[in-house]
Amino acid sequence: MTIIEPHIHMLSRTTDDYTAMYEAGIRCVVEPSFWQGFTRRHPGTFFDYFGLSLDFEHTRALRYGIDHYSCISVNPKEAEDLPLALETLKGIGSYLDHPRCVCVGEIGFNLITPNEERVFQEQLELAKAHALPVLVHTPHDTPKVSKKTGTARILDILREFDYDPSMIVVDHNTEETMPLTRKTDYWAGMTVYPYSKLNPKRVVDILKQWGLERITVNSSADWGVSDPCSLPKTADFMAEQGFTPKQVQQIMFDNPMAFYSQTPKFKPQLELPYIDPAIYQR
Repeated sequence: MTIIEPHIHMLSRTTDDYTAMYEAGIRCVVEPSFWQGFTRRHPGTFFDYFGLSLDFEHTRALRYGIDHYSCISVNPKEAEDLPLALETLKGIGSYLDHPRCVCVGEIGFNLITPNEERVFQEQLELAKAHALPVLVHTPHDTPKVSKKTGTARILDILREFDYDPSMIVVDHNTEETMPLTRKTDYWAGMTVYPYSKLNPKRVVDILKQWGLERITVNSSADWGVSDPCSLPKTADFMAEQGFTPKQVQQIMFDNPMAFYSQTPKFKPQLELPYIDPAIYQR
């Protein structure tokens, strides 16, 4: 099966991960902007990061037969320094126009603060101005933050935002937030990520309850405890639980293809050659 991975942070992964992903059927990945473990202090460091994702990482992925695209944004975890975030957004336009940028994201909430909300709304307007899809990050459940509360506030903001709902995916849903998201016309994303999000069984149970339309599933694999091959494993588990090959293909390929193809820049090459790393030189 050919798989499109709609949300993964490959800048934090190794070349061995690319090899394993290729062998498991993944042929295209989309990498959203994220917090890399250290808060950036200058707009230029954001711009260098965007360039790294759009150009170098695309080139690195090609060596392993995988077509790499990017989503560009100021991540909500870096929105608290409001002057820095707004200054960065003033210079982000050329990166949004890059041919490998297929989405604005991930944007949304981390701690559900007024600064995060301001940066979220500014980037929604940028997405509209550049006619790009939007990937929205719902916050983690913590002792101080409620995912359900954050998701509800995100949906309130989106309702006031005049943009085609089919252009927006609200990601990292759980059993608690799916009833909110599925009352809307937005796409609902789910993440297979150990400990803090979902496992394959929970994903399958949610799919059985809510259906397959306007749903994407991703690994969101990054530098934390995560698995860049969680989608192939979820596909296998879906088949074991009685989903047909057509239904598995809808989740693993058709749905992410439909969402990102709303920008003409998304034209994944699915038959790229795998270059043996033993013969590839820097």
